[in-house]
Amino acid sequence: MADHHADHESGERRLTTREAAERLGVKPETVYAYVSRGQLTSRRAAGGRGSTFDPAEVDALARRNRREPPSTGDGAPLGTGITLIEEDRHYYRGVDSTTLAERHGYEEVAEWLWTGRLHPGIRFTAHPETLAAARRAAGALPAHTGLMDRLRVAAIAAAAADPLRFDLAESTVVATARDLIATLTDALPVRGAEQPPDAPVAHRLWTRLTDRSPDEEWLRVLDTALVLLIDHDLAVSTVAARVAASAQAHPYAVVSAGLGALDGPLHGGASGFAHRMLLDALERGGAAVVASHLRAGRRVPGLGHRLYLREDPRARVLMTLLERVPDAAPALRAAREVVATMARHVPLHANVDLALAVLSVSAGMPQEAGETVFAVSRTAGWIAHALEEYGEQPLRMRPSGHYRGPRPPQPLPLPLPLH
Repeated sequence: MADHHADHESGERRLTTREAAERLGVKPETVYAYVSRGQLTSRRAAGGRGSTFDPAEVDALARRNRREPPSTGDGAPLGTGITLIEEDRHYYRGVDSTTLAERHGYEEVAEWLWTGRLHPGIRFTAHPETLAAARRAAGALPAHTGLMDRLRVAAIAAAAADPLRFDLAESTVVATARDLIATLTDALPVRGAEQPPDAPVAHRLWTRLTDRSPDEEWLRVLDTALVLLIDHDLAVSTVAARVAASAQAHPYAVVSAGLGALDGPLHGGASGFAHRMLLDALERGGAAVVASHLRAGRRVPGLGHRLYLREDPRARVLMTLLERVPDAAPALRAAREVVATMARHVPLHANVDLALAVLSVSAGMPQEAGETVFAVSRTAGWIAHALEEYGEQPLRMRPSGHYRGPRPPQPLPLPLPLH
């Protein structure tokens, strides 16, 4: 029968949609969602009746969905007390992140993650010497340089200007974190009216992302985004930051490791793709854009999330806040048209990248704005993980490689002939 032919990759017959759903413990509709997100590859069954799936790929996805924690070098699970993602909810130290975002600003939540204490009204300011070094280094880059490259250079320059960077005492690391977040923000070129150096991070970052004058609702959206993006469990950039911290790297190096891992289309760059898609949807309509992406075999940016089978709680909060901003209405309608169009095929919800795209497009920000907000915000999370890792056995995250090369002894390679 069509659905029972053998899979040439694994040797086991391919699975029907129903069988794949049973192995994954989900509904068949969710299997189609996995295909749309690029997490599963489907193949049309012989005769065109239904889809089939590679059983090895299905089993690998099932293992990932169980979210077995990453391991340290000795195979022990990598524990963390910072973020929990469970049943489509997002918690910082056991407290719902959306509730924290409603009641506290970015600096307050970051400080609480680092120290366990809440300091109402706390502000982060940059040390003059580190800020001057960061501005000089970032200012020397070519005029076309993007915001993320400026952040990476600013972090390295700030490290070189801080003689205390190797002091890993908690109080020093926390002081460094405050300084670094302020430095990264203030080192970016100003587009709008300059804000005081002790203004909230959201206010100062706004002027680096757009020349539009902000009102209270816009700043509330940006500050809420900063809170909700502080941490998201053991994301790729966070694992990179923790590996650096396990070698006792100083906080600037930890953040540089996180920024390096962030620089990819599947992590930090995802919001930029959503931004570009949303601009296209405003011009041609959401349905036309979805059709174009599907025809080209591309997933639609800003939809679905591997850790949330249903709604991304961060996107829900930001979209609700954006409803109160009149200038965001067109982009919000276009985003929801994209979601509604996809819902005719698979039940995918907006993720935080789409919410960031609504913010950046509506406020006249560049395509890189969402990733920049992500990077500034996540710096606080990387520092929180570094503080945890500094308390662990050093170099515990040193795995042993599984060598797959030719067995020794091998002959010396022959040199290339001279021409």
